[in-house]
Amino acid sequence: MAKTKVSQDTGDLVLNRISKYYGDFCAVDDLSLTIPDGSFFALLGPSGCGKTTTLRMIAGLEEPTAGTISIGDTDITTQKSYRRNVNTVFQNYALFPHLSIFENIAFGLRRRGIKDVKEEVEKALNLVELGHLSERKPAQLSGGQQQRIAVARAIVNRPEVLLLDEPLGALDLKLRRQMQIELKRIQLEVGITFIHVTHDQEEAMTMADTIAVMNQGKIEQMGSATELYEAPKTAFVANFLGQCNLIKVKVQSRSGGKVAVSAKGHTFEIPESRVSSSNDALLLGVRPEKLRLDDKGVNSIKECVVTDRSFVGTSTQYLVRTPWDLELVVFEQNDEGLHDLRVGDKVSLEWDSEHTFGLDGAQDVNAGADLDDDE
Repeated sequence: MAKTKVSQDTGDLVLNRISKYYGDFCAVDDLSLTIPDGSFFALLGPSGCGKTTTLRMIAGLEEPTAGTISIGDTDITTQKSYRRNVNTVFQNYALFPHLSIFENIAFGLRRRGIKDVKEEVEKALNLVELGHLSERKPAQLSGGQQQRIAVARAIVNRPEVLLLDEPLGALDLKLRRQMQIELKRIQLEVGITFIHVTHDQEEAMTMADTIAVMNQGKIEQMGSATELYEAPKTAFVANFLGQCNLIKVKVQSRSGGKVAVSAKGHTFEIPESRVSSSNDALLLGVRPEKLRLDDKGVNSIKECVVTDRSFVGTSTQYLVRTPWDLELVVFEQNDEGLHDLRVGDKVSLEWDSEHTFGLDGAQDVNAGADLDDDE
């Protein structure tokens, strides 16, 4: 069997002003991105945001309408998919049902003309801790085991970039969380670039070194999970990456590293370093777990009313209505200090200034909230 020549260039994956049009529809819009060699990177966003199209262009399954893609010094924009040093793990795993697990993993090596595959296949099986299942067929494995075999089959070919297209979507919640840890372990061990496409915020935050949040073909914001969660730059990122309370406010003053804002007769304080707009109209943002059912802080709202209460295991979620009829979400840890509140009870809310951020008030306060997670 003739060997297929595959590019062996290594280095950062660079997307330079990539666009993809289908007729008049723009799926990916002038996107530029550098993914460091050896990193675990996530493209996160709702259905239709362009993340899967971006992945397919990296894989060579779609050709960009404009722009270039390169790995290291090699331009792969128009290279056939089988010539790229890139492998993909799909959601349905795509294992060959008639072949043993050993032969599934060996398939790519044999196609490349490699005859002695035993050592490489055994290394890949040991990496995913499934060496004892090498003679079984895919139908005899659980979903999580099949997923790991799909990863082993991709890694055995030593790609420069491994693409993961919603690989955990078919697993139940408990197994999905276990596999998140497993995939991160495997990536650290093999040291190759992983690019994970997902609409699941927890997946991205658990595994990725860097996350790019996509919306309507563009990157809204990119950074670590902590950066995106604690300091979102847009309402879309604030709402899409976990739950967030956003309050429309007006700037009263900016001095001493602090921004004083007001809403409906209440005054609040935001660190100037955490305000991403120079406009006078802002959205004050605070995460539900940062709110406390008390009234002693600099930022506080009195005479609120509990409108809903939900027990969610480690915490209790309250919906609390402000005096001006805005509902805020509060998470309270289920520990010894738990308030035993019921619907209709009057409460006060407070939060620390350092946990507050300010966004451009011209944005849609509901952007990124309640999006359909179905792919």
